[in-house]
Amino acid sequence: MNKYLDFFLNEPIQINLITFIESLILAGVLSFIIQITYLKFSTSLSNKFDFSKNFIILGLTTTLVITIVKSSLALSLGLVGALSIVRFRAAIKEPEELVYLFICISIGLGLGAGQRLVTLVGFFAVVVILILGNMYGKKSKNQNLHLVLKSKGPSENELEKIVSVLRKYCTVADLKRFDEEKEVFETAFYIEIPDFTALNELKKDLKSIYSIDQISFFDSKGMA
Repeated sequence: MNKYLDFFLNEPIQINLITFIESLILAGVLSFIIQITYLKFSTSLSNKFDFSKNFIILGLTTTLVITIVKSSLALSLGLVGALSIVRFRAAIKEPEELVYLFICISIGLGLGAGQRLVTLVGFFAVVVILILGNMYGKKSKNQNLHLVLKSKGPSENELEKIVSVLRKYCTVADLKRFDEEKEVFETAFYIEIPDFTALNELKKDLKSIYSIDQISFFDSKGMA
């Protein structure tokens, strides 16, 4: 029994340095490709560039951690204990952001575990699906924008009024964020609108029925 315990708790860690460096380089390259894909195709409302800068570090860190702990049961148990103490809190507002983070973590897990071929095949399959989904999933000539409305002292049923106006001019109107406090009312929509004439009419109609302090339109692929 003592021999078995000694084997599991004090087994030597043997890591090939060349293989480890190759895995780090590959993780960095794949994470960078994910960053470029995210910047080009994401419709996230957050600051895409600042958020995507974490992808490469996340991929490299995951590769490093898995490479170290995979050959030692004691280190694996230590990692579980550390993660149960340290709480990681991130302001993830949209599911799309979480998906890209999981892709980077998966890259680090696969390369850290030495499964390069499986990781590469899965990576290219995911990237191809992301690109094809964005190219053909929304095959529309409409203008894609983010609309942000801000006001002070909201009245009743304001959200319903806004949605009714958006449906009048927009082919797509998805609610992305809704914040209502005591003296502040703010909404954010992802919209698709046919042309600039409809955009101008939308702006006039919103102002006529809703006492808005600020109306902001952002290009959905240009917010960085």
